[in-house]
Amino acid sequence: MRFVCISDTHGRHRELTLPAGDVLIHAGDFLPPGASFEAIDDFNQWLGDLPHPHKIVVAGNHDRLFEASPKQARQRLSHAIYLENSGTSIAGVRLWGCPVTPVIPEMAFAVARGAASNKFWNRIPMHTSVLITHGPPFGILDKEHILDSHFGCEQLTKAVLRVRPQLHVFGHIHGGYGAEEGPNGTRFINCALLNASQLRKPVVIELDAEGLSLRDNSPVDAHQGKR
Repeated sequence: MRFVCISDTHGRHRELTLPAGDVLIHAGDFLPPGASFEAIDDFNQWLGDLPHPHKIVVAGNHDRLFEASPKQARQRLSHAIYLENSGTSIAGVRLWGCPVTPVIPEMAFAVARGAASNKFWNRIPMHTSVLITHGPPFGILDKEHILDSHFGCEQLTKAVLRVRPQLHVFGHIHGGYGAEEGPNGTRFINCALLNASQLRKPVVIELDAEGLSLRDNSPVDAHQGKR
């Protein structure tokens, strides 16, 4: 099963050239700042035009309509499986998605660190194969370029160690883009594509009988895609 992983496109999804795959994962922040419902419609239409058989979407802190008007927002996202503290299964592979990130003023799905966030991370089922969160775990691909501070969630790190998914996909921290192998066998993917004014290339992961393998992680030419 081939996963194409993207996040933090911020309304610029039509600039992307996506490789082929079985499952497209968007880990949040797909809407531009101040987005209206029409922006969801455009994103949904773009998803519907893609050839990937399965599309999985988790909201991010900029996708405010999914917190402010959840019923209307979800209804407009008809060409994807939307996960919000919920899961799905594709060909026996169990996926779970959560949009929560540590508190950022005036942003969506912001939850305080500690016990408050544990209420969400404790809901991740054991035997989850692919975990999708908008934010990163603490200490893993969670630094910005010019800052030396970690922005990830400590409680999420503990949850990942408990559940031990094969793959953990996230974004949010644009400077943390990349892949990293965890000590518990989990492959961590920060697929935040927006880098200043440019878009990076999607991260492609294949899951087979021998486990997960990283196939392609080179930069993308943002001008190749359809508009």
